[in-house]
Amino acid sequence: MQIKLFTIPITDSGASLEEMNRFLRSNKILEVENQLVSNEWGASWCFCVKYLTTVSTFKRDENVKPDYKNILSEEKFKVFSELRELRKQIAAKDAVPAYAVCTDQELAEIVNLSEISEKTLKTVKGFGDKKVEKYGSAFIAWFQNRKA
Repeated sequence: MQIKLFTIPITDSGASLEEMNRFLRSNKILEVENQLVSNEWGASWCFCVKYLTTVSTFKRDENVKPDYKNILSEEKFKVFSELRELRKQIAAKDAVPAYAVCTDQELAEIVNLSEISEKTLKTVKGFGDKKVEKYGSAFIAWFQNRKA
């Protein structure tokens, strides 16, 4: 479990609130405590969010694709975009559709891994032994090159 604090001034233009909402959508939230705080600098809502870093399972209309730019934080969406490019390259090399390599939801879950290894890839729903055997080395190599 991790904790993140948000302070949103009453006069906020909406940017801080959107940042918090993006964070809430991209993590499994365990608990949120809030309190209105007023001092000589003004009033603010303070939020204490207890969470796990995972992408939640989406209940959605099958015809509507989730917008991961709104679901993931800006930093995680950048990594997600890099992984989509890697997936595109793998798919072109193997002459298969990109979704056959992995889905966007699987990529979004990979983004939340602190490390990419065969073991951690197997924790991603949809990544079994065969998929890890076939495509895992490319994701692991990408992760190691990114860390370097």
